[in-house]
Amino acid sequence: MVFSYNWLKDYIKKMPEPKRLAELLTMHFAEVEELKKVGRDFILNVDIRPNRASDCFSYLGIAREIAAIANSKLQIPDSKLKEDQKLKAKNFVSLKVESKQACPRYTARVLEGVRVGPSPSWLKERLKICGLRPINNIVDIANYVMLETGQPLHAFDGKKLEGGKIIVRFARSRERIVTLDEQKFELASDILVIADEKRPVAIAGIKGGKLPEIDKKTKTVIIESANFNPQVIRNGSKNLNLKTDASLRFEHGIDPNLTEFAVNRTAYLIQKTAGGKVAKGLVDFYPQKSLPRTIKLDLNYLEKLLGKEIPEVKIKSIFKNLGFQVLGVKSRQLTVRVPTRRLDISLPEDLIEEAGRIYGYEKIEPYYPLASLILPKKNLSVFWENMVKNILKETGFTEVYNYSFFSEKEAKLFGYGDKELVELENPLSQEQKYLRASLIPYLLKNAEKNLRNYKRLRIFELGKIFRNPKSDGEKRMLTGLISVEDFYQLKGIVDLLLKSLGVANFWYDEHKPTPEESKLKIWHQRKSAEIKVDGQEIGFLGEISPRILNALEIKEKLVLFDIDFEKLSQYVSEEHEYRPISRFPSVVRDIAVLVPRSVKVVEILNKINLIGKQLVRDIDLFDMYEGEELPQGKKNLAFHIIYQAEDRTLSSEEVDEIQDKIIKVLEKNLGWQVRK
Repeated sequence: MVFSYNWLKDYIKKMPEPKRLAELLTMHFAEVEELKKVGRDFILNVDIRPNRASDCFSYLGIAREIAAIANSKLQIPDSKLKEDQKLKAKNFVSLKVESKQACPRYTARVLEGVRVGPSPSWLKERLKICGLRPINNIVDIANYVMLETGQPLHAFDGKKLEGGKIIVRFARSRERIVTLDEQKFELASDILVIADEKRPVAIAGIKGGKLPEIDKKTKTVIIESANFNPQVIRNGSKNLNLKTDASLRFEHGIDPNLTEFAVNRTAYLIQKTAGGKVAKGLVDFYPQKSLPRTIKLDLNYLEKLLGKEIPEVKIKSIFKNLGFQVLGVKSRQLTVRVPTRRLDISLPEDLIEEAGRIYGYEKIEPYYPLASLILPKKNLSVFWENMVKNILKETGFTEVYNYSFFSEKEAKLFGYGDKELVELENPLSQEQKYLRASLIPYLLKNAEKNLRNYKRLRIFELGKIFRNPKSDGEKRMLTGLISVEDFYQLKGIVDLLLKSLGVANFWYDEHKPTPEESKLKIWHQRKSAEIKVDGQEIGFLGEISPRILNALEIKEKLVLFDIDFEKLSQYVSEEHEYRPISRFPSVVRDIAVLVPRSVKVVEILNKINLIGKQLVRDIDLFDMYEGEELPQGKKNLAFHIIYQAEDRTLSSEEVDEIQDKIIKVLEKNLGWQVRK
């Protein structure tokens, strides 16, 4: 906004020089974008923040800030009226406000016998500096007081108001009005208007109408000084595409208590320049008065927030210069009464900002914070979760995130009963009726959708499952799925995962389903195993039942691991046992065993390890075949046996001897045949 330096000087006892004033405003309040000399005056273009529009879109508002910053005295302009006791305002006009939400206050003054004519030169010059065109002394004074106080005003010719009535209401459908600048508008029902007995005479808070305008014949003037709801004015201005100085101010909010001072100041200046008599009393609608806020301010908190100890006397002085009232001080707590014009202040932090701003942020010395740097306690749960995710990522897995719900259809497919499930009281849909009791159903859904486009799939999820508290309750599970690969490839991945987590003494046991698990029928009957650590079952590994795959229309074979992450967390360790690399070479011999299909790989591994003892460093199953060429009910398992000693190089004779012992032990079992 544009301000005249000479005009501002009228309100401040001791005014800083123009350049210094620009510096002070920029430093403490709002940026001065331009300072230029015009004749014998200086013009300041000030960028005012939106939160200060309510009081600083005016000369008095800016002057009050300058006085507080410069520690000078504010000089309030005179507005004392000489009322004519024989004339009463209520005899000239009656007021009706239909919506107090849209119009919290409406104040009017009446002047009789005015002389309308050109404005004095000082008034014209000041309006021109601020970008307003002089019209006549009555209209010009209304605009002058708006610039001075921030309160928009409007003057009506009292004789042109039908029935001598002012009605504040919303427009009726398709009502029309012609404004002072000859624009025609058709009004919608959400546009607030000022009307007389028959028609709208002004668009409230935005623009006056042509019909009751002030002209040379006007003798009776009614001055409107009102307060309107910012949202109503903003909507009206937007809908009509009409922006004015008045609408700009109303949109940002104005103090309802300002209307009386502004209307009295206007009447005072009109009486001084245009003569006339001021009717006794106000026409005033003010059903719910706006009262000053009282805020308690802890000075210890102020010092902590600003990082500076400001003397109590200085703080009181700052508040006094800003027009605030310090009601009392008790135990380093100030009780401050904030005037209603400061709509931006409602919290102790707002008061602290004011104190720091006026005191000067440049006076608050920067210093390094003094604090003890303490390493945060290691969150083991998060640590191991991240470790698991990184290990699986390195083996080609992709993490997925699924909803924590599933449907009744899925519950039945996987064999879950009502007693095991947690049902939602208000499900978003039937597809989300239950909290998920397992991560497996959604992983299989992920697989079904992705396998339409990809042949190979490796995905996992680490998340919570929810079961009836009488069962397992709530716990975290780790579930992974692969396609195309077989059971033993996934077993190798689980081996890698457990070893990388420092889990010792784990093995795979025959899966003997409990009655509950038999009912679920998730796993393939002959291709599943329990994952155990120290004799404790922590999860399962195996192929998914063909029944479930068919129901989900999945054609590929899928292998999963499903691990109780909370149980697994009890066995993980950051400590790893490392063996030095042997200086002696290893010897690899292959062996193939034809066994009944019911024989498990682990049985063969155990027998080989039992005979080979410490000389068998490792055993790898590299082939498993069940074909037509083999006898019925048989399968062929082929192993690499790695021999190595820690203290010597093994001879061929020594390895042959152990190999022969292993073959003899294996062939002692009924139906087992070592293929040569």
